[in-house]
Amino acid sequence: MRAPLRRLWLKVHRWIGLTLGPILALTALLGAVLVVALPLDRAAHPAFFVARSAGDATRVALPLEPLRQRLAAEFGPDANFTLRPPRKPTDTLWVMVRGKWEGTLYLDPATGAEQGRRGTHEGAYNVLFELHSSLLLDDTGKGVLAFVALAYLFLLVTGIVLWWPVRWPPSLRIVLNRGLLRGLFDLHRTGGAVLGLLIAVSVATGAYMAWRPLGNFISSAMGQQLIKPPVIAKGAASGPRLPLDELVARAQQAYPGQPIGYIQVPAKTSRPMRVRFRLSDDPHPNGIGSVWLNPVTGEVLAARKWQELDAGNGAVAVIYPLHTGELGGPLHEAVTALLGLALAGLGLSGVWLWWRRRTMAAAARDNDNRLSSGTTTP
Repeated sequence: MRAPLRRLWLKVHRWIGLTLGPILALTALLGAVLVVALPLDRAAHPAFFVARSAGDATRVALPLEPLRQRLAAEFGPDANFTLRPPRKPTDTLWVMVRGKWEGTLYLDPATGAEQGRRGTHEGAYNVLFELHSSLLLDDTGKGVLAFVALAYLFLLVTGIVLWWPVRWPPSLRIVLNRGLLRGLFDLHRTGGAVLGLLIAVSVATGAYMAWRPLGNFISSAMGQQLIKPPVIAKGAASGPRLPLDELVARAQQAYPGQPIGYIQVPAKTSRPMRVRFRLSDDPHPNGIGSVWLNPVTGEVLAARKWQELDAGNGAVAVIYPLHTGELGGPLHEAVTALLGLALAGLGLSGVWLWWRRRTMAAAARDNDNRLSSGTTTP
């Protein structure tokens, strides 16, 4: 590559890395930590996750409608609730509240007794997750992270262009016995080239989830019609909502015998209630296949599996577990954590290399100036 063109690529790579690299490094490091933080959080707070009645062989599931009424009385008529039924015999029932107070309640599924609650920004795990997913800036932070993730693709391209060897096969040797600067340079250069594409998978899937309009853009680019959630027509039957247990039972008729992932209960009866199922052919750990119902009449408005969605939105079923590592089990999770650490190392080493070389260049200029002026250091 000609020297002027190489300098241009180097500048592009350097300044994208210096401006956005620290955010990438922080997000990647948090992602790696989250892989191990979830089991640690569960071990540290057993009252949140292990039901007190877990050892009772005679316990029965709690009716949901009295629970919904109790929640509405406590949090107000404008609060939305998402229920996560137990997935193991020992699990608690989770209720995610979105209203004046936002957070999660942990209830005994047999008695409804509250075993604990935690706000969205309370607890080390929640803070780490919010930092990783939105920088604690909600939708604004998600947009920033999506932009930063896409910028990584420019870093990857420019890095590979700068690394591209004249002769093949390339040398992947990393020299560690010639000082810290040379060792970090080799690690940054070779590590970025070798692991770049694998890291790009984690970064791209993170961008996809952070900024959901990307899914709509992909479907539109493929010429597919966007499949949106159903709505309740204006002027439809109004009145008191049906008992939550009856609505859930009607949803289960669409996918009989299938476990429920989430029950999303809207505050207003003018919005559909959604029941998400963890179908056997659904790779998403929480399930994408859903049934939407009119909470007043119980009418099933739509029932869709993840394969029946447009490509951009249906892909979430694979992209989410691919990003978290759950798609391939513990081994995949370990690889995901290592890739997060690698990306954090690339970002931090790039900043350090720039600062160190800048410091060394300034020291060399000062030394040249002293020599040219005839002064020496005493």
